[in-house]
Amino acid sequence: MIKNLIFEMGNVIIDIDVPLTYRAFAELAGISEEEATRLFHEKAFFHQFEIGKINEADFKALLREEFNSDWSDETIDTAWCTLLLDMPKARLDRIQELRKSYRVFLLSNTNPIHVREIVKRAAAMGYDFMSLFEKPFLSYEMGFMKPDPEFYRHALQEGGGLLPEESVFIDDNADNIESAATVGIQTIWLNPLGTVLDKLLDY
Repeated sequence: MIKNLIFEMGNVIIDIDVPLTYRAFAELAGISEEEATRLFHEKAFFHQFEIGKINEADFKALLREEFNSDWSDETIDTAWCTLLLDMPKARLDRIQELRKSYRVFLLSNTNPIHVREIVKRAAAMGYDFMSLFEKPFLSYEMGFMKPDPEFYRHALQEGGGLLPEESVFIDDNADNIESAATVGIQTIWLNPLGTVLDKLLDY
């Protein structure tokens, strides 16, 4: 019997396109998108920030240093959030509805800049985003990133001893789905053939 629904954020609740952020920083720095992409991968900006290895101030300082720029915080925030696309209100409505029957959680690789922007967008649609979830498990706070199985194990424990067999994790990334399954969590993979609204019709 399923009692707990655990949602990823990117491409589940809000659509994302990571290369758009590479492109935004390339345009700001006056370099090619390929060069910006290489720099992102070599310096592991996402990983360092989203695992909580560096804080927001240090993250922005690192970007300025590596791109040899004096960008303002606002400029960095805007470029960093370029990857965030549509967040249909229908998805938030559905999560709100599911809370009547299930314990609902959020488990996501993310960072404080993206969280602030998503909370802001949800507020514009009349939702307190974080209140949709009993507890958010955010990578930069937890110190783990998917697909590390320890992320799921810690979430189950901190959720109050959630039983994996009573829990469903919803994600668009196959590696993350496979990793959740290794700790016994049931899964829904949002492959390109369906959205979260399609896949949760039976819940």
